[in-house]
Amino acid sequence: MGVYLVSVAAQDWSRPGEDGYGDVAAALDTELERRGLPRYELWQSGREAPSWFEEKVGPSMDGFVALCRTLLTDAELSTLLDWSVLVPIALEEEIVLPVGTAYSGEETVVAGASRVLALAERLAGAVGLPVDAIPAGENLALSLWFLQGGAERTARERPGTWAEDRDAAFYVALYLRAAQYCLRSGCPMTYS
Repeated sequence: MGVYLVSVAAQDWSRPGEDGYGDVAAALDTELERRGLPRYELWQSGREAPSWFEEKVGPSMDGFVALCRTLLTDAELSTLLDWSVLVPIALEEEIVLPVGTAYSGEETVVAGASRVLALAERLAGAVGLPVDAIPAGENLALSLWFLQGGAERTARERPGTWAEDRDAAFYVALYLRAAQYCLRSGCPMTYS
């Protein structure tokens, strides 16, 4: 089992109740309208992602959090790590909704993918992450690349700071790829 970072399909985003995110979607739209922003309606984007994003959250985060604490402010660290739903809309700050999900407790924190992407890109640059060598798109491709030798082979060919703590590099790559996918496909991301 474990925890996975996954994309949310349009039918799940609009479905209320235990099996969907309709309550979160409705609360987000209400808050966006209150702030004078347009509603986020996934099904109006006209494009369903050709596949879905799914990566297992498994390695220790200790090295990643330490890296973040040296390179990011507390507010930036919160932006990167404290969300429970990531959306492909521009948000100046996270939105806390009084609606819970299975993994978020009684509240849901929504963050904009462009802010998360900017932070992940900054981390990737700081550690010299070989982004072009890291897979994107296929389900569990990133997890498998780190677990089944792809990262090890790349580290031999392209050594650097990123290779010294591969668990930290995994999370840099995870947040980078999740934000990229969110923006590219136009769909939310969450933990499952």
